[in-house]
Amino acid sequence: MKKTNALRLLDAAKITYTTFEYEYDPDHLSAKSIAANNGISLKQVYKTLVGKGNKTGIIVAVIPSGSTLDFKACCKAAGNKKMTLVPVKELQGLTGYIRGGCSPMGMKKPYPVFLDQSMDAQELIYVNAGQRGLLVGLSPADLQKVTKGMLTHLSNSSL
Repeated sequence: MKKTNALRLLDAAKITYTTFEYEYDPDHLSAKSIAANNGISLKQVYKTLVGKGNKTGIIVAVIPSGSTLDFKACCKAAGNKKMTLVPVKELQGLTGYIRGGCSPMGMKKPYPVFLDQSMDAQELIYVNAGQRGLLVGLSPADLQKVTKGMLTHLSNSSL
């Protein structure tokens, strides 16, 4: 397994983590299918969304994979009146990651990171490790520490 920027960042911070490789299928990108096919609880899998606020610019939101982003809550947390998700074609240039492989850690620049408060109820969560087919498992506290993320309400749960 190749070390990604996200994993190198965790190593440098001396944070304990596990990696989880899975078969990447572009036709089944949903976290629901990834969790079901690999025996992971969907409640532990979080997705990384990259947005652009009208005042703050680029922001990163980490929410439960089975939920949708609450744009109003995200705007409030980040200090914006409006925001949109970054178009897929701009994602790699801004973050260094491609769709399906975007990690909240190790991006090209240190963007503000907002973490859904639901992760606080989990001992272990999985986020993308920086490439398609690779998740990293770590404690929510360690993710918050390494990203300097702010825990807040961000999602509309559909679990």
